[in-house]
Amino acid sequence: MNEARKWWPRRGVRAFGPVAIVIAAALLAGCATNPVTGRREFSLVSAQQEAQMGREGYPAVVAEYGIYEDSTTQRYVEGVGRKLAKVSHLPDLDWHFTVIDDPSVNAFAMPGGYIYVTRGILAHLNSEAQLAGVLGHEIGHVTHRHSASQISRQQLAGIGLGVASVLSPTAARYGQVAQQALGLMFLKYSRDHENEADQSGVDYATRAGYEPNEIPPTYAMLKRVGERAGQRLPGFLSTHPDPGDREVRTTELARAAREGKTGLLVRRDQYLMGLDGMVFDNDPRGGYFEGDEFYHPAFAFLMTFPAGWKRENSHAAVIASPGGQVGMQLTLADAEDLSPGDYVAKLQGSGRIAGSRGAAERIAGLSAWVGRIAVAGEGGSERILAAAFIRRGPGRMIQIVGASAAPDDTDFRKVLASARSFRPLTDPARLAPTPARVQVTRVARAGTFAATVEALGAQALDLDATAILNNRDPAEVVGVGDRVKTVIPARLR
Repeated sequence: MNEARKWWPRRGVRAFGPVAIVIAAALLAGCATNPVTGRREFSLVSAQQEAQMGREGYPAVVAEYGIYEDSTTQRYVEGVGRKLAKVSHLPDLDWHFTVIDDPSVNAFAMPGGYIYVTRGILAHLNSEAQLAGVLGHEIGHVTHRHSASQISRQQLAGIGLGVASVLSPTAARYGQVAQQALGLMFLKYSRDHENEADQSGVDYATRAGYEPNEIPPTYAMLKRVGERAGQRLPGFLSTHPDPGDREVRTTELARAAREGKTGLLVRRDQYLMGLDGMVFDNDPRGGYFEGDEFYHPAFAFLMTFPAGWKRENSHAAVIASPGGQVGMQLTLADAEDLSPGDYVAKLQGSGRIAGSRGAAERIAGLSAWVGRIAVAGEGGSERILAAAFIRRGPGRMIQIVGASAAPDDTDFRKVLASARSFRPLTDPARLAPTPARVQVTRVARAGTFAATVEALGAQALDLDATAILNNRDPAEVVGVGDRVKTVIPARLR
């Protein structure tokens, strides 16, 4: 992440130079009215540009994280979101609400009305009113045009946004606007922006008929998730920094919002019943590690990664690295039905790579190309990467690319050795793993939460994690008829 430059005129130096004139012109020209406050605010991003960024960013987000393939859940979240959007300050905006297939506890907004929640945060919420609070908060970021404000500040400082990387298939696949949209997912909001989104989230949820007192416990849960992970902040709060004690502040906001109102909705049971069977944690059907072995049931292959390297498997790529500038990435290349060698030639012919040196091979009976490719580096230099392209089947070209300190060093050779370990997965049990899933049980006998959970048998989570999932304390008493969430363990073979 680049650090913003600050323009400080030196003493005795005339401040109104060409740069200052350009900035002044931008300030004069780049003003827009905030839909919520009605104030005129500085902005270099128009509403039309926001809409374009959200629209073009959508396929990039889907490519990077995937959509949670449960139409009932998607319709449910969209329905709640539209109720909130209707009472927001931009009811006529073309709003979109999407559940992405990611286990992290997070939610984020993109300009133009594109709201995303992870299945991970859905599993950790405990009522429809809490979902309304999360969605209302993200809608608030859009209606306040917070992303446009942050982008404008960074553009004025000469930074810009972008996620282009040699090892990022998404950056190569989508244009600059989509890349900027992906960058927004990691853009931190200011204290004022978070306070405004909290206010709007409570306001919109209450206007839509939801009980705002359900919102403060969401922030207590988020803090517990962060503490459990050994971090000060979990995914949501890392991009939505806590501007103080959020639970206390939203409690005050909720008290004011619900004053004089009756019949506000919580819908705890309906919400929890909808979670029953939801995929929890990483879905092994999209690939999983056991030791150094990586299994991918959907594409029916396995390969051995370098020992001791840290790994991460996402919807878009598998990444491994021992640290520093060394690493490798496995992705699915957009190679249509070209042979591996022809695909490398196409990359070079289109300018995607500056050169190549390698040869065709057979890896576990599969057509492949293994060697080195040159890509543009900083300052017009070239960087040499280890590369392997393996034809797994029609429309499926596996691309393995690795970077190291120097060609032919130990790490470089480890990448190529890992690529050559690629082989088909034929074990029927490995080809059909079962992901961990949320199970919702109605309590038949009153008792402490700890005793209730213990009586439900073997589970994927320990007591503390299960308590966080339910936003309960282990010593808390659970009544007859209450619903409790547990997680059924995954079965990998």
